[in-house]
Amino acid sequence: MLERSHLMVVREVERQGSLTAAADTLNLTQSALSHAVKKLEQQLGTPVWTREGRSMRLTQAGQYLLGLANRMLPQFELAEERMKQYAQGERGTLRIGMECHPCYQWLLKVVSPYLARWPDVDVDVKQRFQFGGIGALIGYEIDVLVTPDPLKKPDLRFQPVFDYEQVLVVADEHALAGEPHVTPEQLAKEVLITYPVETDRLDIYTQFLTPANVVPRRHKVIETTDIMLQMVASGRGVAALPRWLAEEYADWMPLTPLKLGKKGIAKQIFLGTRKADDELDYLAAFVKTARESKWKAAKLRA
Repeated sequence: MLERSHLMVVREVERQGSLTAAADTLNLTQSALSHAVKKLEQQLGTPVWTREGRSMRLTQAGQYLLGLANRMLPQFELAEERMKQYAQGERGTLRIGMECHPCYQWLLKVVSPYLARWPDVDVDVKQRFQFGGIGALIGYEIDVLVTPDPLKKPDLRFQPVFDYEQVLVVADEHALAGEPHVTPEQLAKEVLITYPVETDRLDIYTQFLTPANVVPRRHKVIETTDIMLQMVASGRGVAALPRWLAEEYADWMPLTPLKLGKKGIAKQIFLGTRKADDELDYLAAFVKTARESKWKAAKLRA
């Protein structure tokens, strides 16, 4: 019979790359772990690993077990954590995953009143996921996903939070600053600065440049919004950001937001949750607080 401990062994050996390192992490002797590995393979009737010197590589059967471990173990760990919190009279931790880099300022405005209303709930924000945001939500690594790109999944629910326009941000002194809108061809000679996201998930590419078969002169990646816009303000490149964020920075930096094409690029931010968590009152309260954000509404009217 396949047990949770077997999945833990498979996951840890893969993570550590060797039995010796995995044994240390699992608080086992190497001999005990070797015996457990041998017993597991005998019980399953098929090899789980192939040995290559001191390293071990998963077989096809092992890859299947690893996928199962990565899906199931986080759910066990979350369940144990929640039971511990319930036993101690706590509500739990709301783990928020971010697939929207510019949304941190908005999230802070939502988290502040939420924490005031729910003092027995902690909030943790995660950005890097082993399997991507949707995978992290399905795999119980996070409880809420903030994303502009929802995917239809039978076990997930995506609710729109607010609408926004994606714009090009240039320095006030830039040659394009006086244009009513920009065309893809006008960016062919520009340095485009973006967050570290794959180009097939960047709206500036998928909805603007790629359909026109245009690429910028150079694509530069910067992780933080502040540094990105400092670079733009100093004439080192241009960036594509939500209008509400661009206008907020333009209040104190020499920046000009421009419409992307005559019609612009309309987007929405969604909150993704698991349908199985619909009964969690503190999660539903967070979604309600996010949708009613007064700061968000004011920015959209500006």
